[in-house]
This record gives sequence, structure tokens and C-alpha cells, in this order.
Amino acid sequence: MHATESLAMPPVTRLPRPAVIGHRGAPAYRPELTAASFELAIDLGADLIEPDVVVSRDGALVVRHESDLSLSTDVAQRAEFADRRTRRTVKGKTVTGWFTEDFTLAELRTLRALERMPDLRPLNTAYDGRFGILTLAEVVELARSRSTPDRLVQVLVELKNVTWPEGTGPTLAALAADELQRLGVASVAGPVLVQSFDTALLRELRARLGEQGPRMIQLVGNGAEGNRMVTRAGLREISTYAQGIGPSRERILRAAEGRGGVCPLVVEAHRAALSVFCWTLRAENVFLPAHLRRGEEPGAHGDAVADARHLLDLGLDGLITDSPDLAVTALRSRTRQRSLTA
Repeated sequence: MHATESLAMPPVTRLPRPAVIGHRGAPAYRPELTAASFELAIDLGADLIEPDVVVSRDGALVVRHESDLSLSTDVAQRAEFADRRTRRTVKGKTVTGWFTEDFTLAELRTLRALERMPDLRPLNTAYDGRFGILTLAEVVELARSRSTPDRLVQVLVELKNVTWPEGTGPTLAALAADELQRLGVASVAGPVLVQSFDTALLRELRARLGEQGPRMIQLVGNGAEGNRMVTRAGLREISTYAQGIGPSRERILRAAEGRGGVCPLVVEAHRAALSVFCWTLRAENVFLPAHLRRGEEPGAHGDAVADARHLLDLGLDGLITDSPDLAVTALRSRTRQRSLTA
């Protein structure tokens, strides 16, 4: 694809073609959110790489799935940090673990990444301990370094939640606005997009960076608040501060069920000038519907290409996937089929 045909998303128009988004890199093959995972996602054809962003005690934006470090790092094995284990209320639930907000960036740099789903992805455990924790700045620089005149690699930043141990501190929107400006990527034409489930966070970020700030995707949960978001009024409201929505794969399939290959949610979102990204495609049987599973093992791969192709046929603008190569295969086969029937 020529650089002038990049997948940069204008404020209120759809993408020129569906995008493949490497969810935390390519975690089907490398531990998530590591340099190796992001690099492999790019090698496998991802148009965007998607880091989750949380905060260190000293306000650095670091790349982890959640602020709890227990499942994705070796923190539990580190005697020097044993006293940092604590309980914290996160999104209304009590969680016991080690949290990024209790560690400085220098301390986080000493931790090593582990495979988060070792039972389903045992081969990835061969990489345990090889990679450290990245900052948002490092992921943006990685994407820049892998971009060429013929290919722009973009970054879809998911802002998570911050829970300060003292109960007060700067908002994640404030920290993100400052960092995006410092990195020179806080514009609508820049290589960084921002997504979050937190409506207030996206609104605050838009207010801080203005209408010409980065493109935003409102992630949509599967609960009551998500149901409200996907009404016609809810979609129009989202379009006042964001350029797209990110519903789950399950929500998309439910909305399309019995509709003859049409998804009313996608249709309504496009009418509201919103692109639609879908999360999260995974190849393992446990994540696929029964008719696409192959064999009995939960961790065995099913027909994830067919799953991706079906979602593309429903008009989606982007697939957030753990296996970028399979989404690329689905996109290419669909394009090839259309060219043969044109």
C-alpha cells in the first residue's frame, strides 16, 4: 500500500479499507505487550498495534494490560517487592496484587514479562523473562522505526484506569494529553489513535487537546451502559467527541443474528459517521463458536480465518486480533474473492 493510501482516519469518514489491529501486539505467538509481540504483529501485516496504558507512581505511562502486575510479570517471585502486595478497589471490585501505581518507572524496569495465559498458550512460556515493561513513548517510537514511505504503522492506545494509593492524583487523561503532546502525536493527522471504555476520560482528553486532537474510539462494553451507547441517540452522542466505536465481537454477532448478513449496529454507526472496530478475535477453540472449533482441546486453533471473514462481511472497519496474520489472510481472501466476482 502506498503511503498516500494510508489508513489514517479523517475526523468523520470511514477508513479506505478495513484495518488489522494487533491486539497488544501478536499475543497468540509472543507474550503480550512486549517489544517482540509488537514487532511480530507488524511483521505479520498489522496496520496498527494496540498497547494498553496504565501509570507508574511517578506518573510515567507504561504498557500493561491492567495496573495489577500479578499475571503478566514476575513480580510475585521478587522478594524485594513482597511488601508491595496490597488490596485495592478497581472498578468496584476488590483486587489483591501488585499495582503499577505503587512502583516507580525505574522499579518497573526491573520486572520481566510472563505469558498471561500459559494454559492456552504454553509455547509462549518459552519467552518468559526475556522482555521488560515498555513505556508508551517506546511503543510509539517502535512504530515510527518500522514505518516506511510505503507503509505507515499506527498506534491505537487503549487508556485503562488509574487508582492512586492515596486516592488522589492527576487523571490519566491529563497525563496522556501531556505525553502525546510531548511526543508530537497529539493531532488528528498523527499516527496515534486513542481508545477507552471510560467515556469521561475520552471527553476530558478531547477537551484538553481540542477538535484537532487525536482520533478516538469509544470502546463499548457488554453491559447496560454499552446497551445505551449503541442506541441511535447514543451513537450520535459519541460522534460529538470520537470518530469510532469498539463493540465486542459478541455484540456485533448478536446484532447481526437473523439479519441476512447485515448488522444494524454497524449500519447505524456508519450513519453517525463512526467507524466500527471489533474486539477481540482469538484463534483458540475456547474463544470460537462451536461450528468453527477444530478438535476438543480448548487451546487448539479453530477456523479463525472464517470468523474474521464473516465479521468483515458485516462491514467492520477494523479487527482487533491476537493473530494479525489470520486477519490479514481473511482480508486478502475476501478481497481476492470480490475481484473474481466483479
